[in-house]
Amino acid sequence: MNTPFSNPPVPGVVPGSGCAGGVPERLAFNHGAGTVPSRGSTDSPLAKRAEPTFASPAYAEPRDWGYLGLLAFTAVLMLRPQDQIPGLRSLHLAELCAVTGIAAMILNRLARRRPVFRVTPETSGLVLFGIAILGTAPFSIWPGGVLQVFTESYLKIAVVFLLMMNTLTTPRRLDQITWLILLCCGYISALALLNYVRGTNLVEHGRLAGPVSGIFGNPNDLALNMVTFLPAAIVVAMTPRYGVARRFAAAGVAAVMFATVVLTQSRGGMIGLAAALLALVLLGRNVRPGFGAIAVAAVLVAMPFAPTSFWDRMSSILDERQDRLQFTGSREARWIVMQEGLDAFVDRPFTGVGAGQFKNYNPPERRERWRETHNALIQVAAETGIFGLLAFSFLIVRAAIAAASTRRILRRPRRPSAPDPLHQVLADGDRQVLSSHTVAMTAGLVGWFVCSLFASVAYNWTFYYLLALIVAGRELVFDRLVASRALRTDPGKPFSVSRPGFSRRLAPGHA
Repeated sequence: MNTPFSNPPVPGVVPGSGCAGGVPERLAFNHGAGTVPSRGSTDSPLAKRAEPTFASPAYAEPRDWGYLGLLAFTAVLMLRPQDQIPGLRSLHLAELCAVTGIAAMILNRLARRRPVFRVTPETSGLVLFGIAILGTAPFSIWPGGVLQVFTESYLKIAVVFLLMMNTLTTPRRLDQITWLILLCCGYISALALLNYVRGTNLVEHGRLAGPVSGIFGNPNDLALNMVTFLPAAIVVAMTPRYGVARRFAAAGVAAVMFATVVLTQSRGGMIGLAAALLALVLLGRNVRPGFGAIAVAAVLVAMPFAPTSFWDRMSSILDERQDRLQFTGSREARWIVMQEGLDAFVDRPFTGVGAGQFKNYNPPERRERWRETHNALIQVAAETGIFGLLAFSFLIVRAAIAAASTRRILRRPRRPSAPDPLHQVLADGDRQVLSSHTVAMTAGLVGWFVCSLFASVAYNWTFYYLLALIVAGRELVFDRLVASRALRTDPGKPFSVSRPGFSRRLAPGHA
């Protein structure tokens, strides 16, 4: 008897004989009754092609330890409970969650006779950037400091990126981790606003600093993270398919995140927020009609509540004299330190001064000593040279390409008679989740990039989480295109599949 979670029998397939000609593979996007139309018609052709695809049982809905480890790591990374409970610091909770997750993921893949991890252009770019960091270490001003940056920051980033790429394999999981990130950001924002009301944890004439350390530590980093994920909160709040409770919760999260950005008085954060909201207005029609008008109206209603100190600081973006007299003169200092970063790149174009070492690079002509470059691209160029800059730029460009290609593939044909390659392999609900997710991540990427032009965040977690969330969405869509092509191809004939950066011709048994 077939249960709602069992596969229909396939003619010519002998049960129990393995993948090739054995029990048909259950696709991740066919998990559960009523998920997509004609489950049998999708299962059968792929089951007859001997090897499993990435959209197969290993990536189905069961809560494996790899995915749970990723969720736990994300919560610890963002909430930082060790800052509130000092006794937890010695437990190294983040490392424990990451190791548990990656070990479970590798064992699961090996048990199913799969590669240790799937390779994408972004994975290759991440590896090349790591090679650039390590390869330039011997020529840096402090090799030990470079190794510390690599082992304590970048290596962990790479491991968690691989974990995300190999566990975020269903629309539901992608939706769940995004919601977890939003809840964490909402909690951090609420703590920050509580501090503001109390008059605590304020710096530089009333600027709001992060209530925890790590990626939310200083006002600019706090603003950057809120700008990056605020579009996702807005999209959830304005997506009709979500329940009323969740949409109201998302609206509340968006409100406190927006208020936090304003109260940090981060000029780079506000420019990034404007760019992210503009991107969201332009792309929001894919989420719901009238999206742009609603978003603009909400911002216009909220802005009059900003304090006078906020408007004074924002006006200093264009008024250097006001910045020098009323504030810290940081506007001028930023331009100086950026120029010094470019000078360091010109002096050491191939090796840089070493990852994380620009602040320690103090030749006699430096005017702003012991400071970061306050620009992620200049930071990478000055610290890792041209090869590191190319690898890092490649990752940013790939994120933009992945987001654009995913939006294009998910877009429904304008003509009703035109073929829709995803019709048989992607349910309407999953399609809407992926489409909304991609719109939110695209706007978040725009906001992050603009903010990164004013912050040294090349080795911080935010971009790599954003990159993984974007690429995971693209991989989900790509897997379904593979299944769709398999359905339209006669068994026994090879067929081609392609995505931006990859193109391959698959023989029978390699779907």
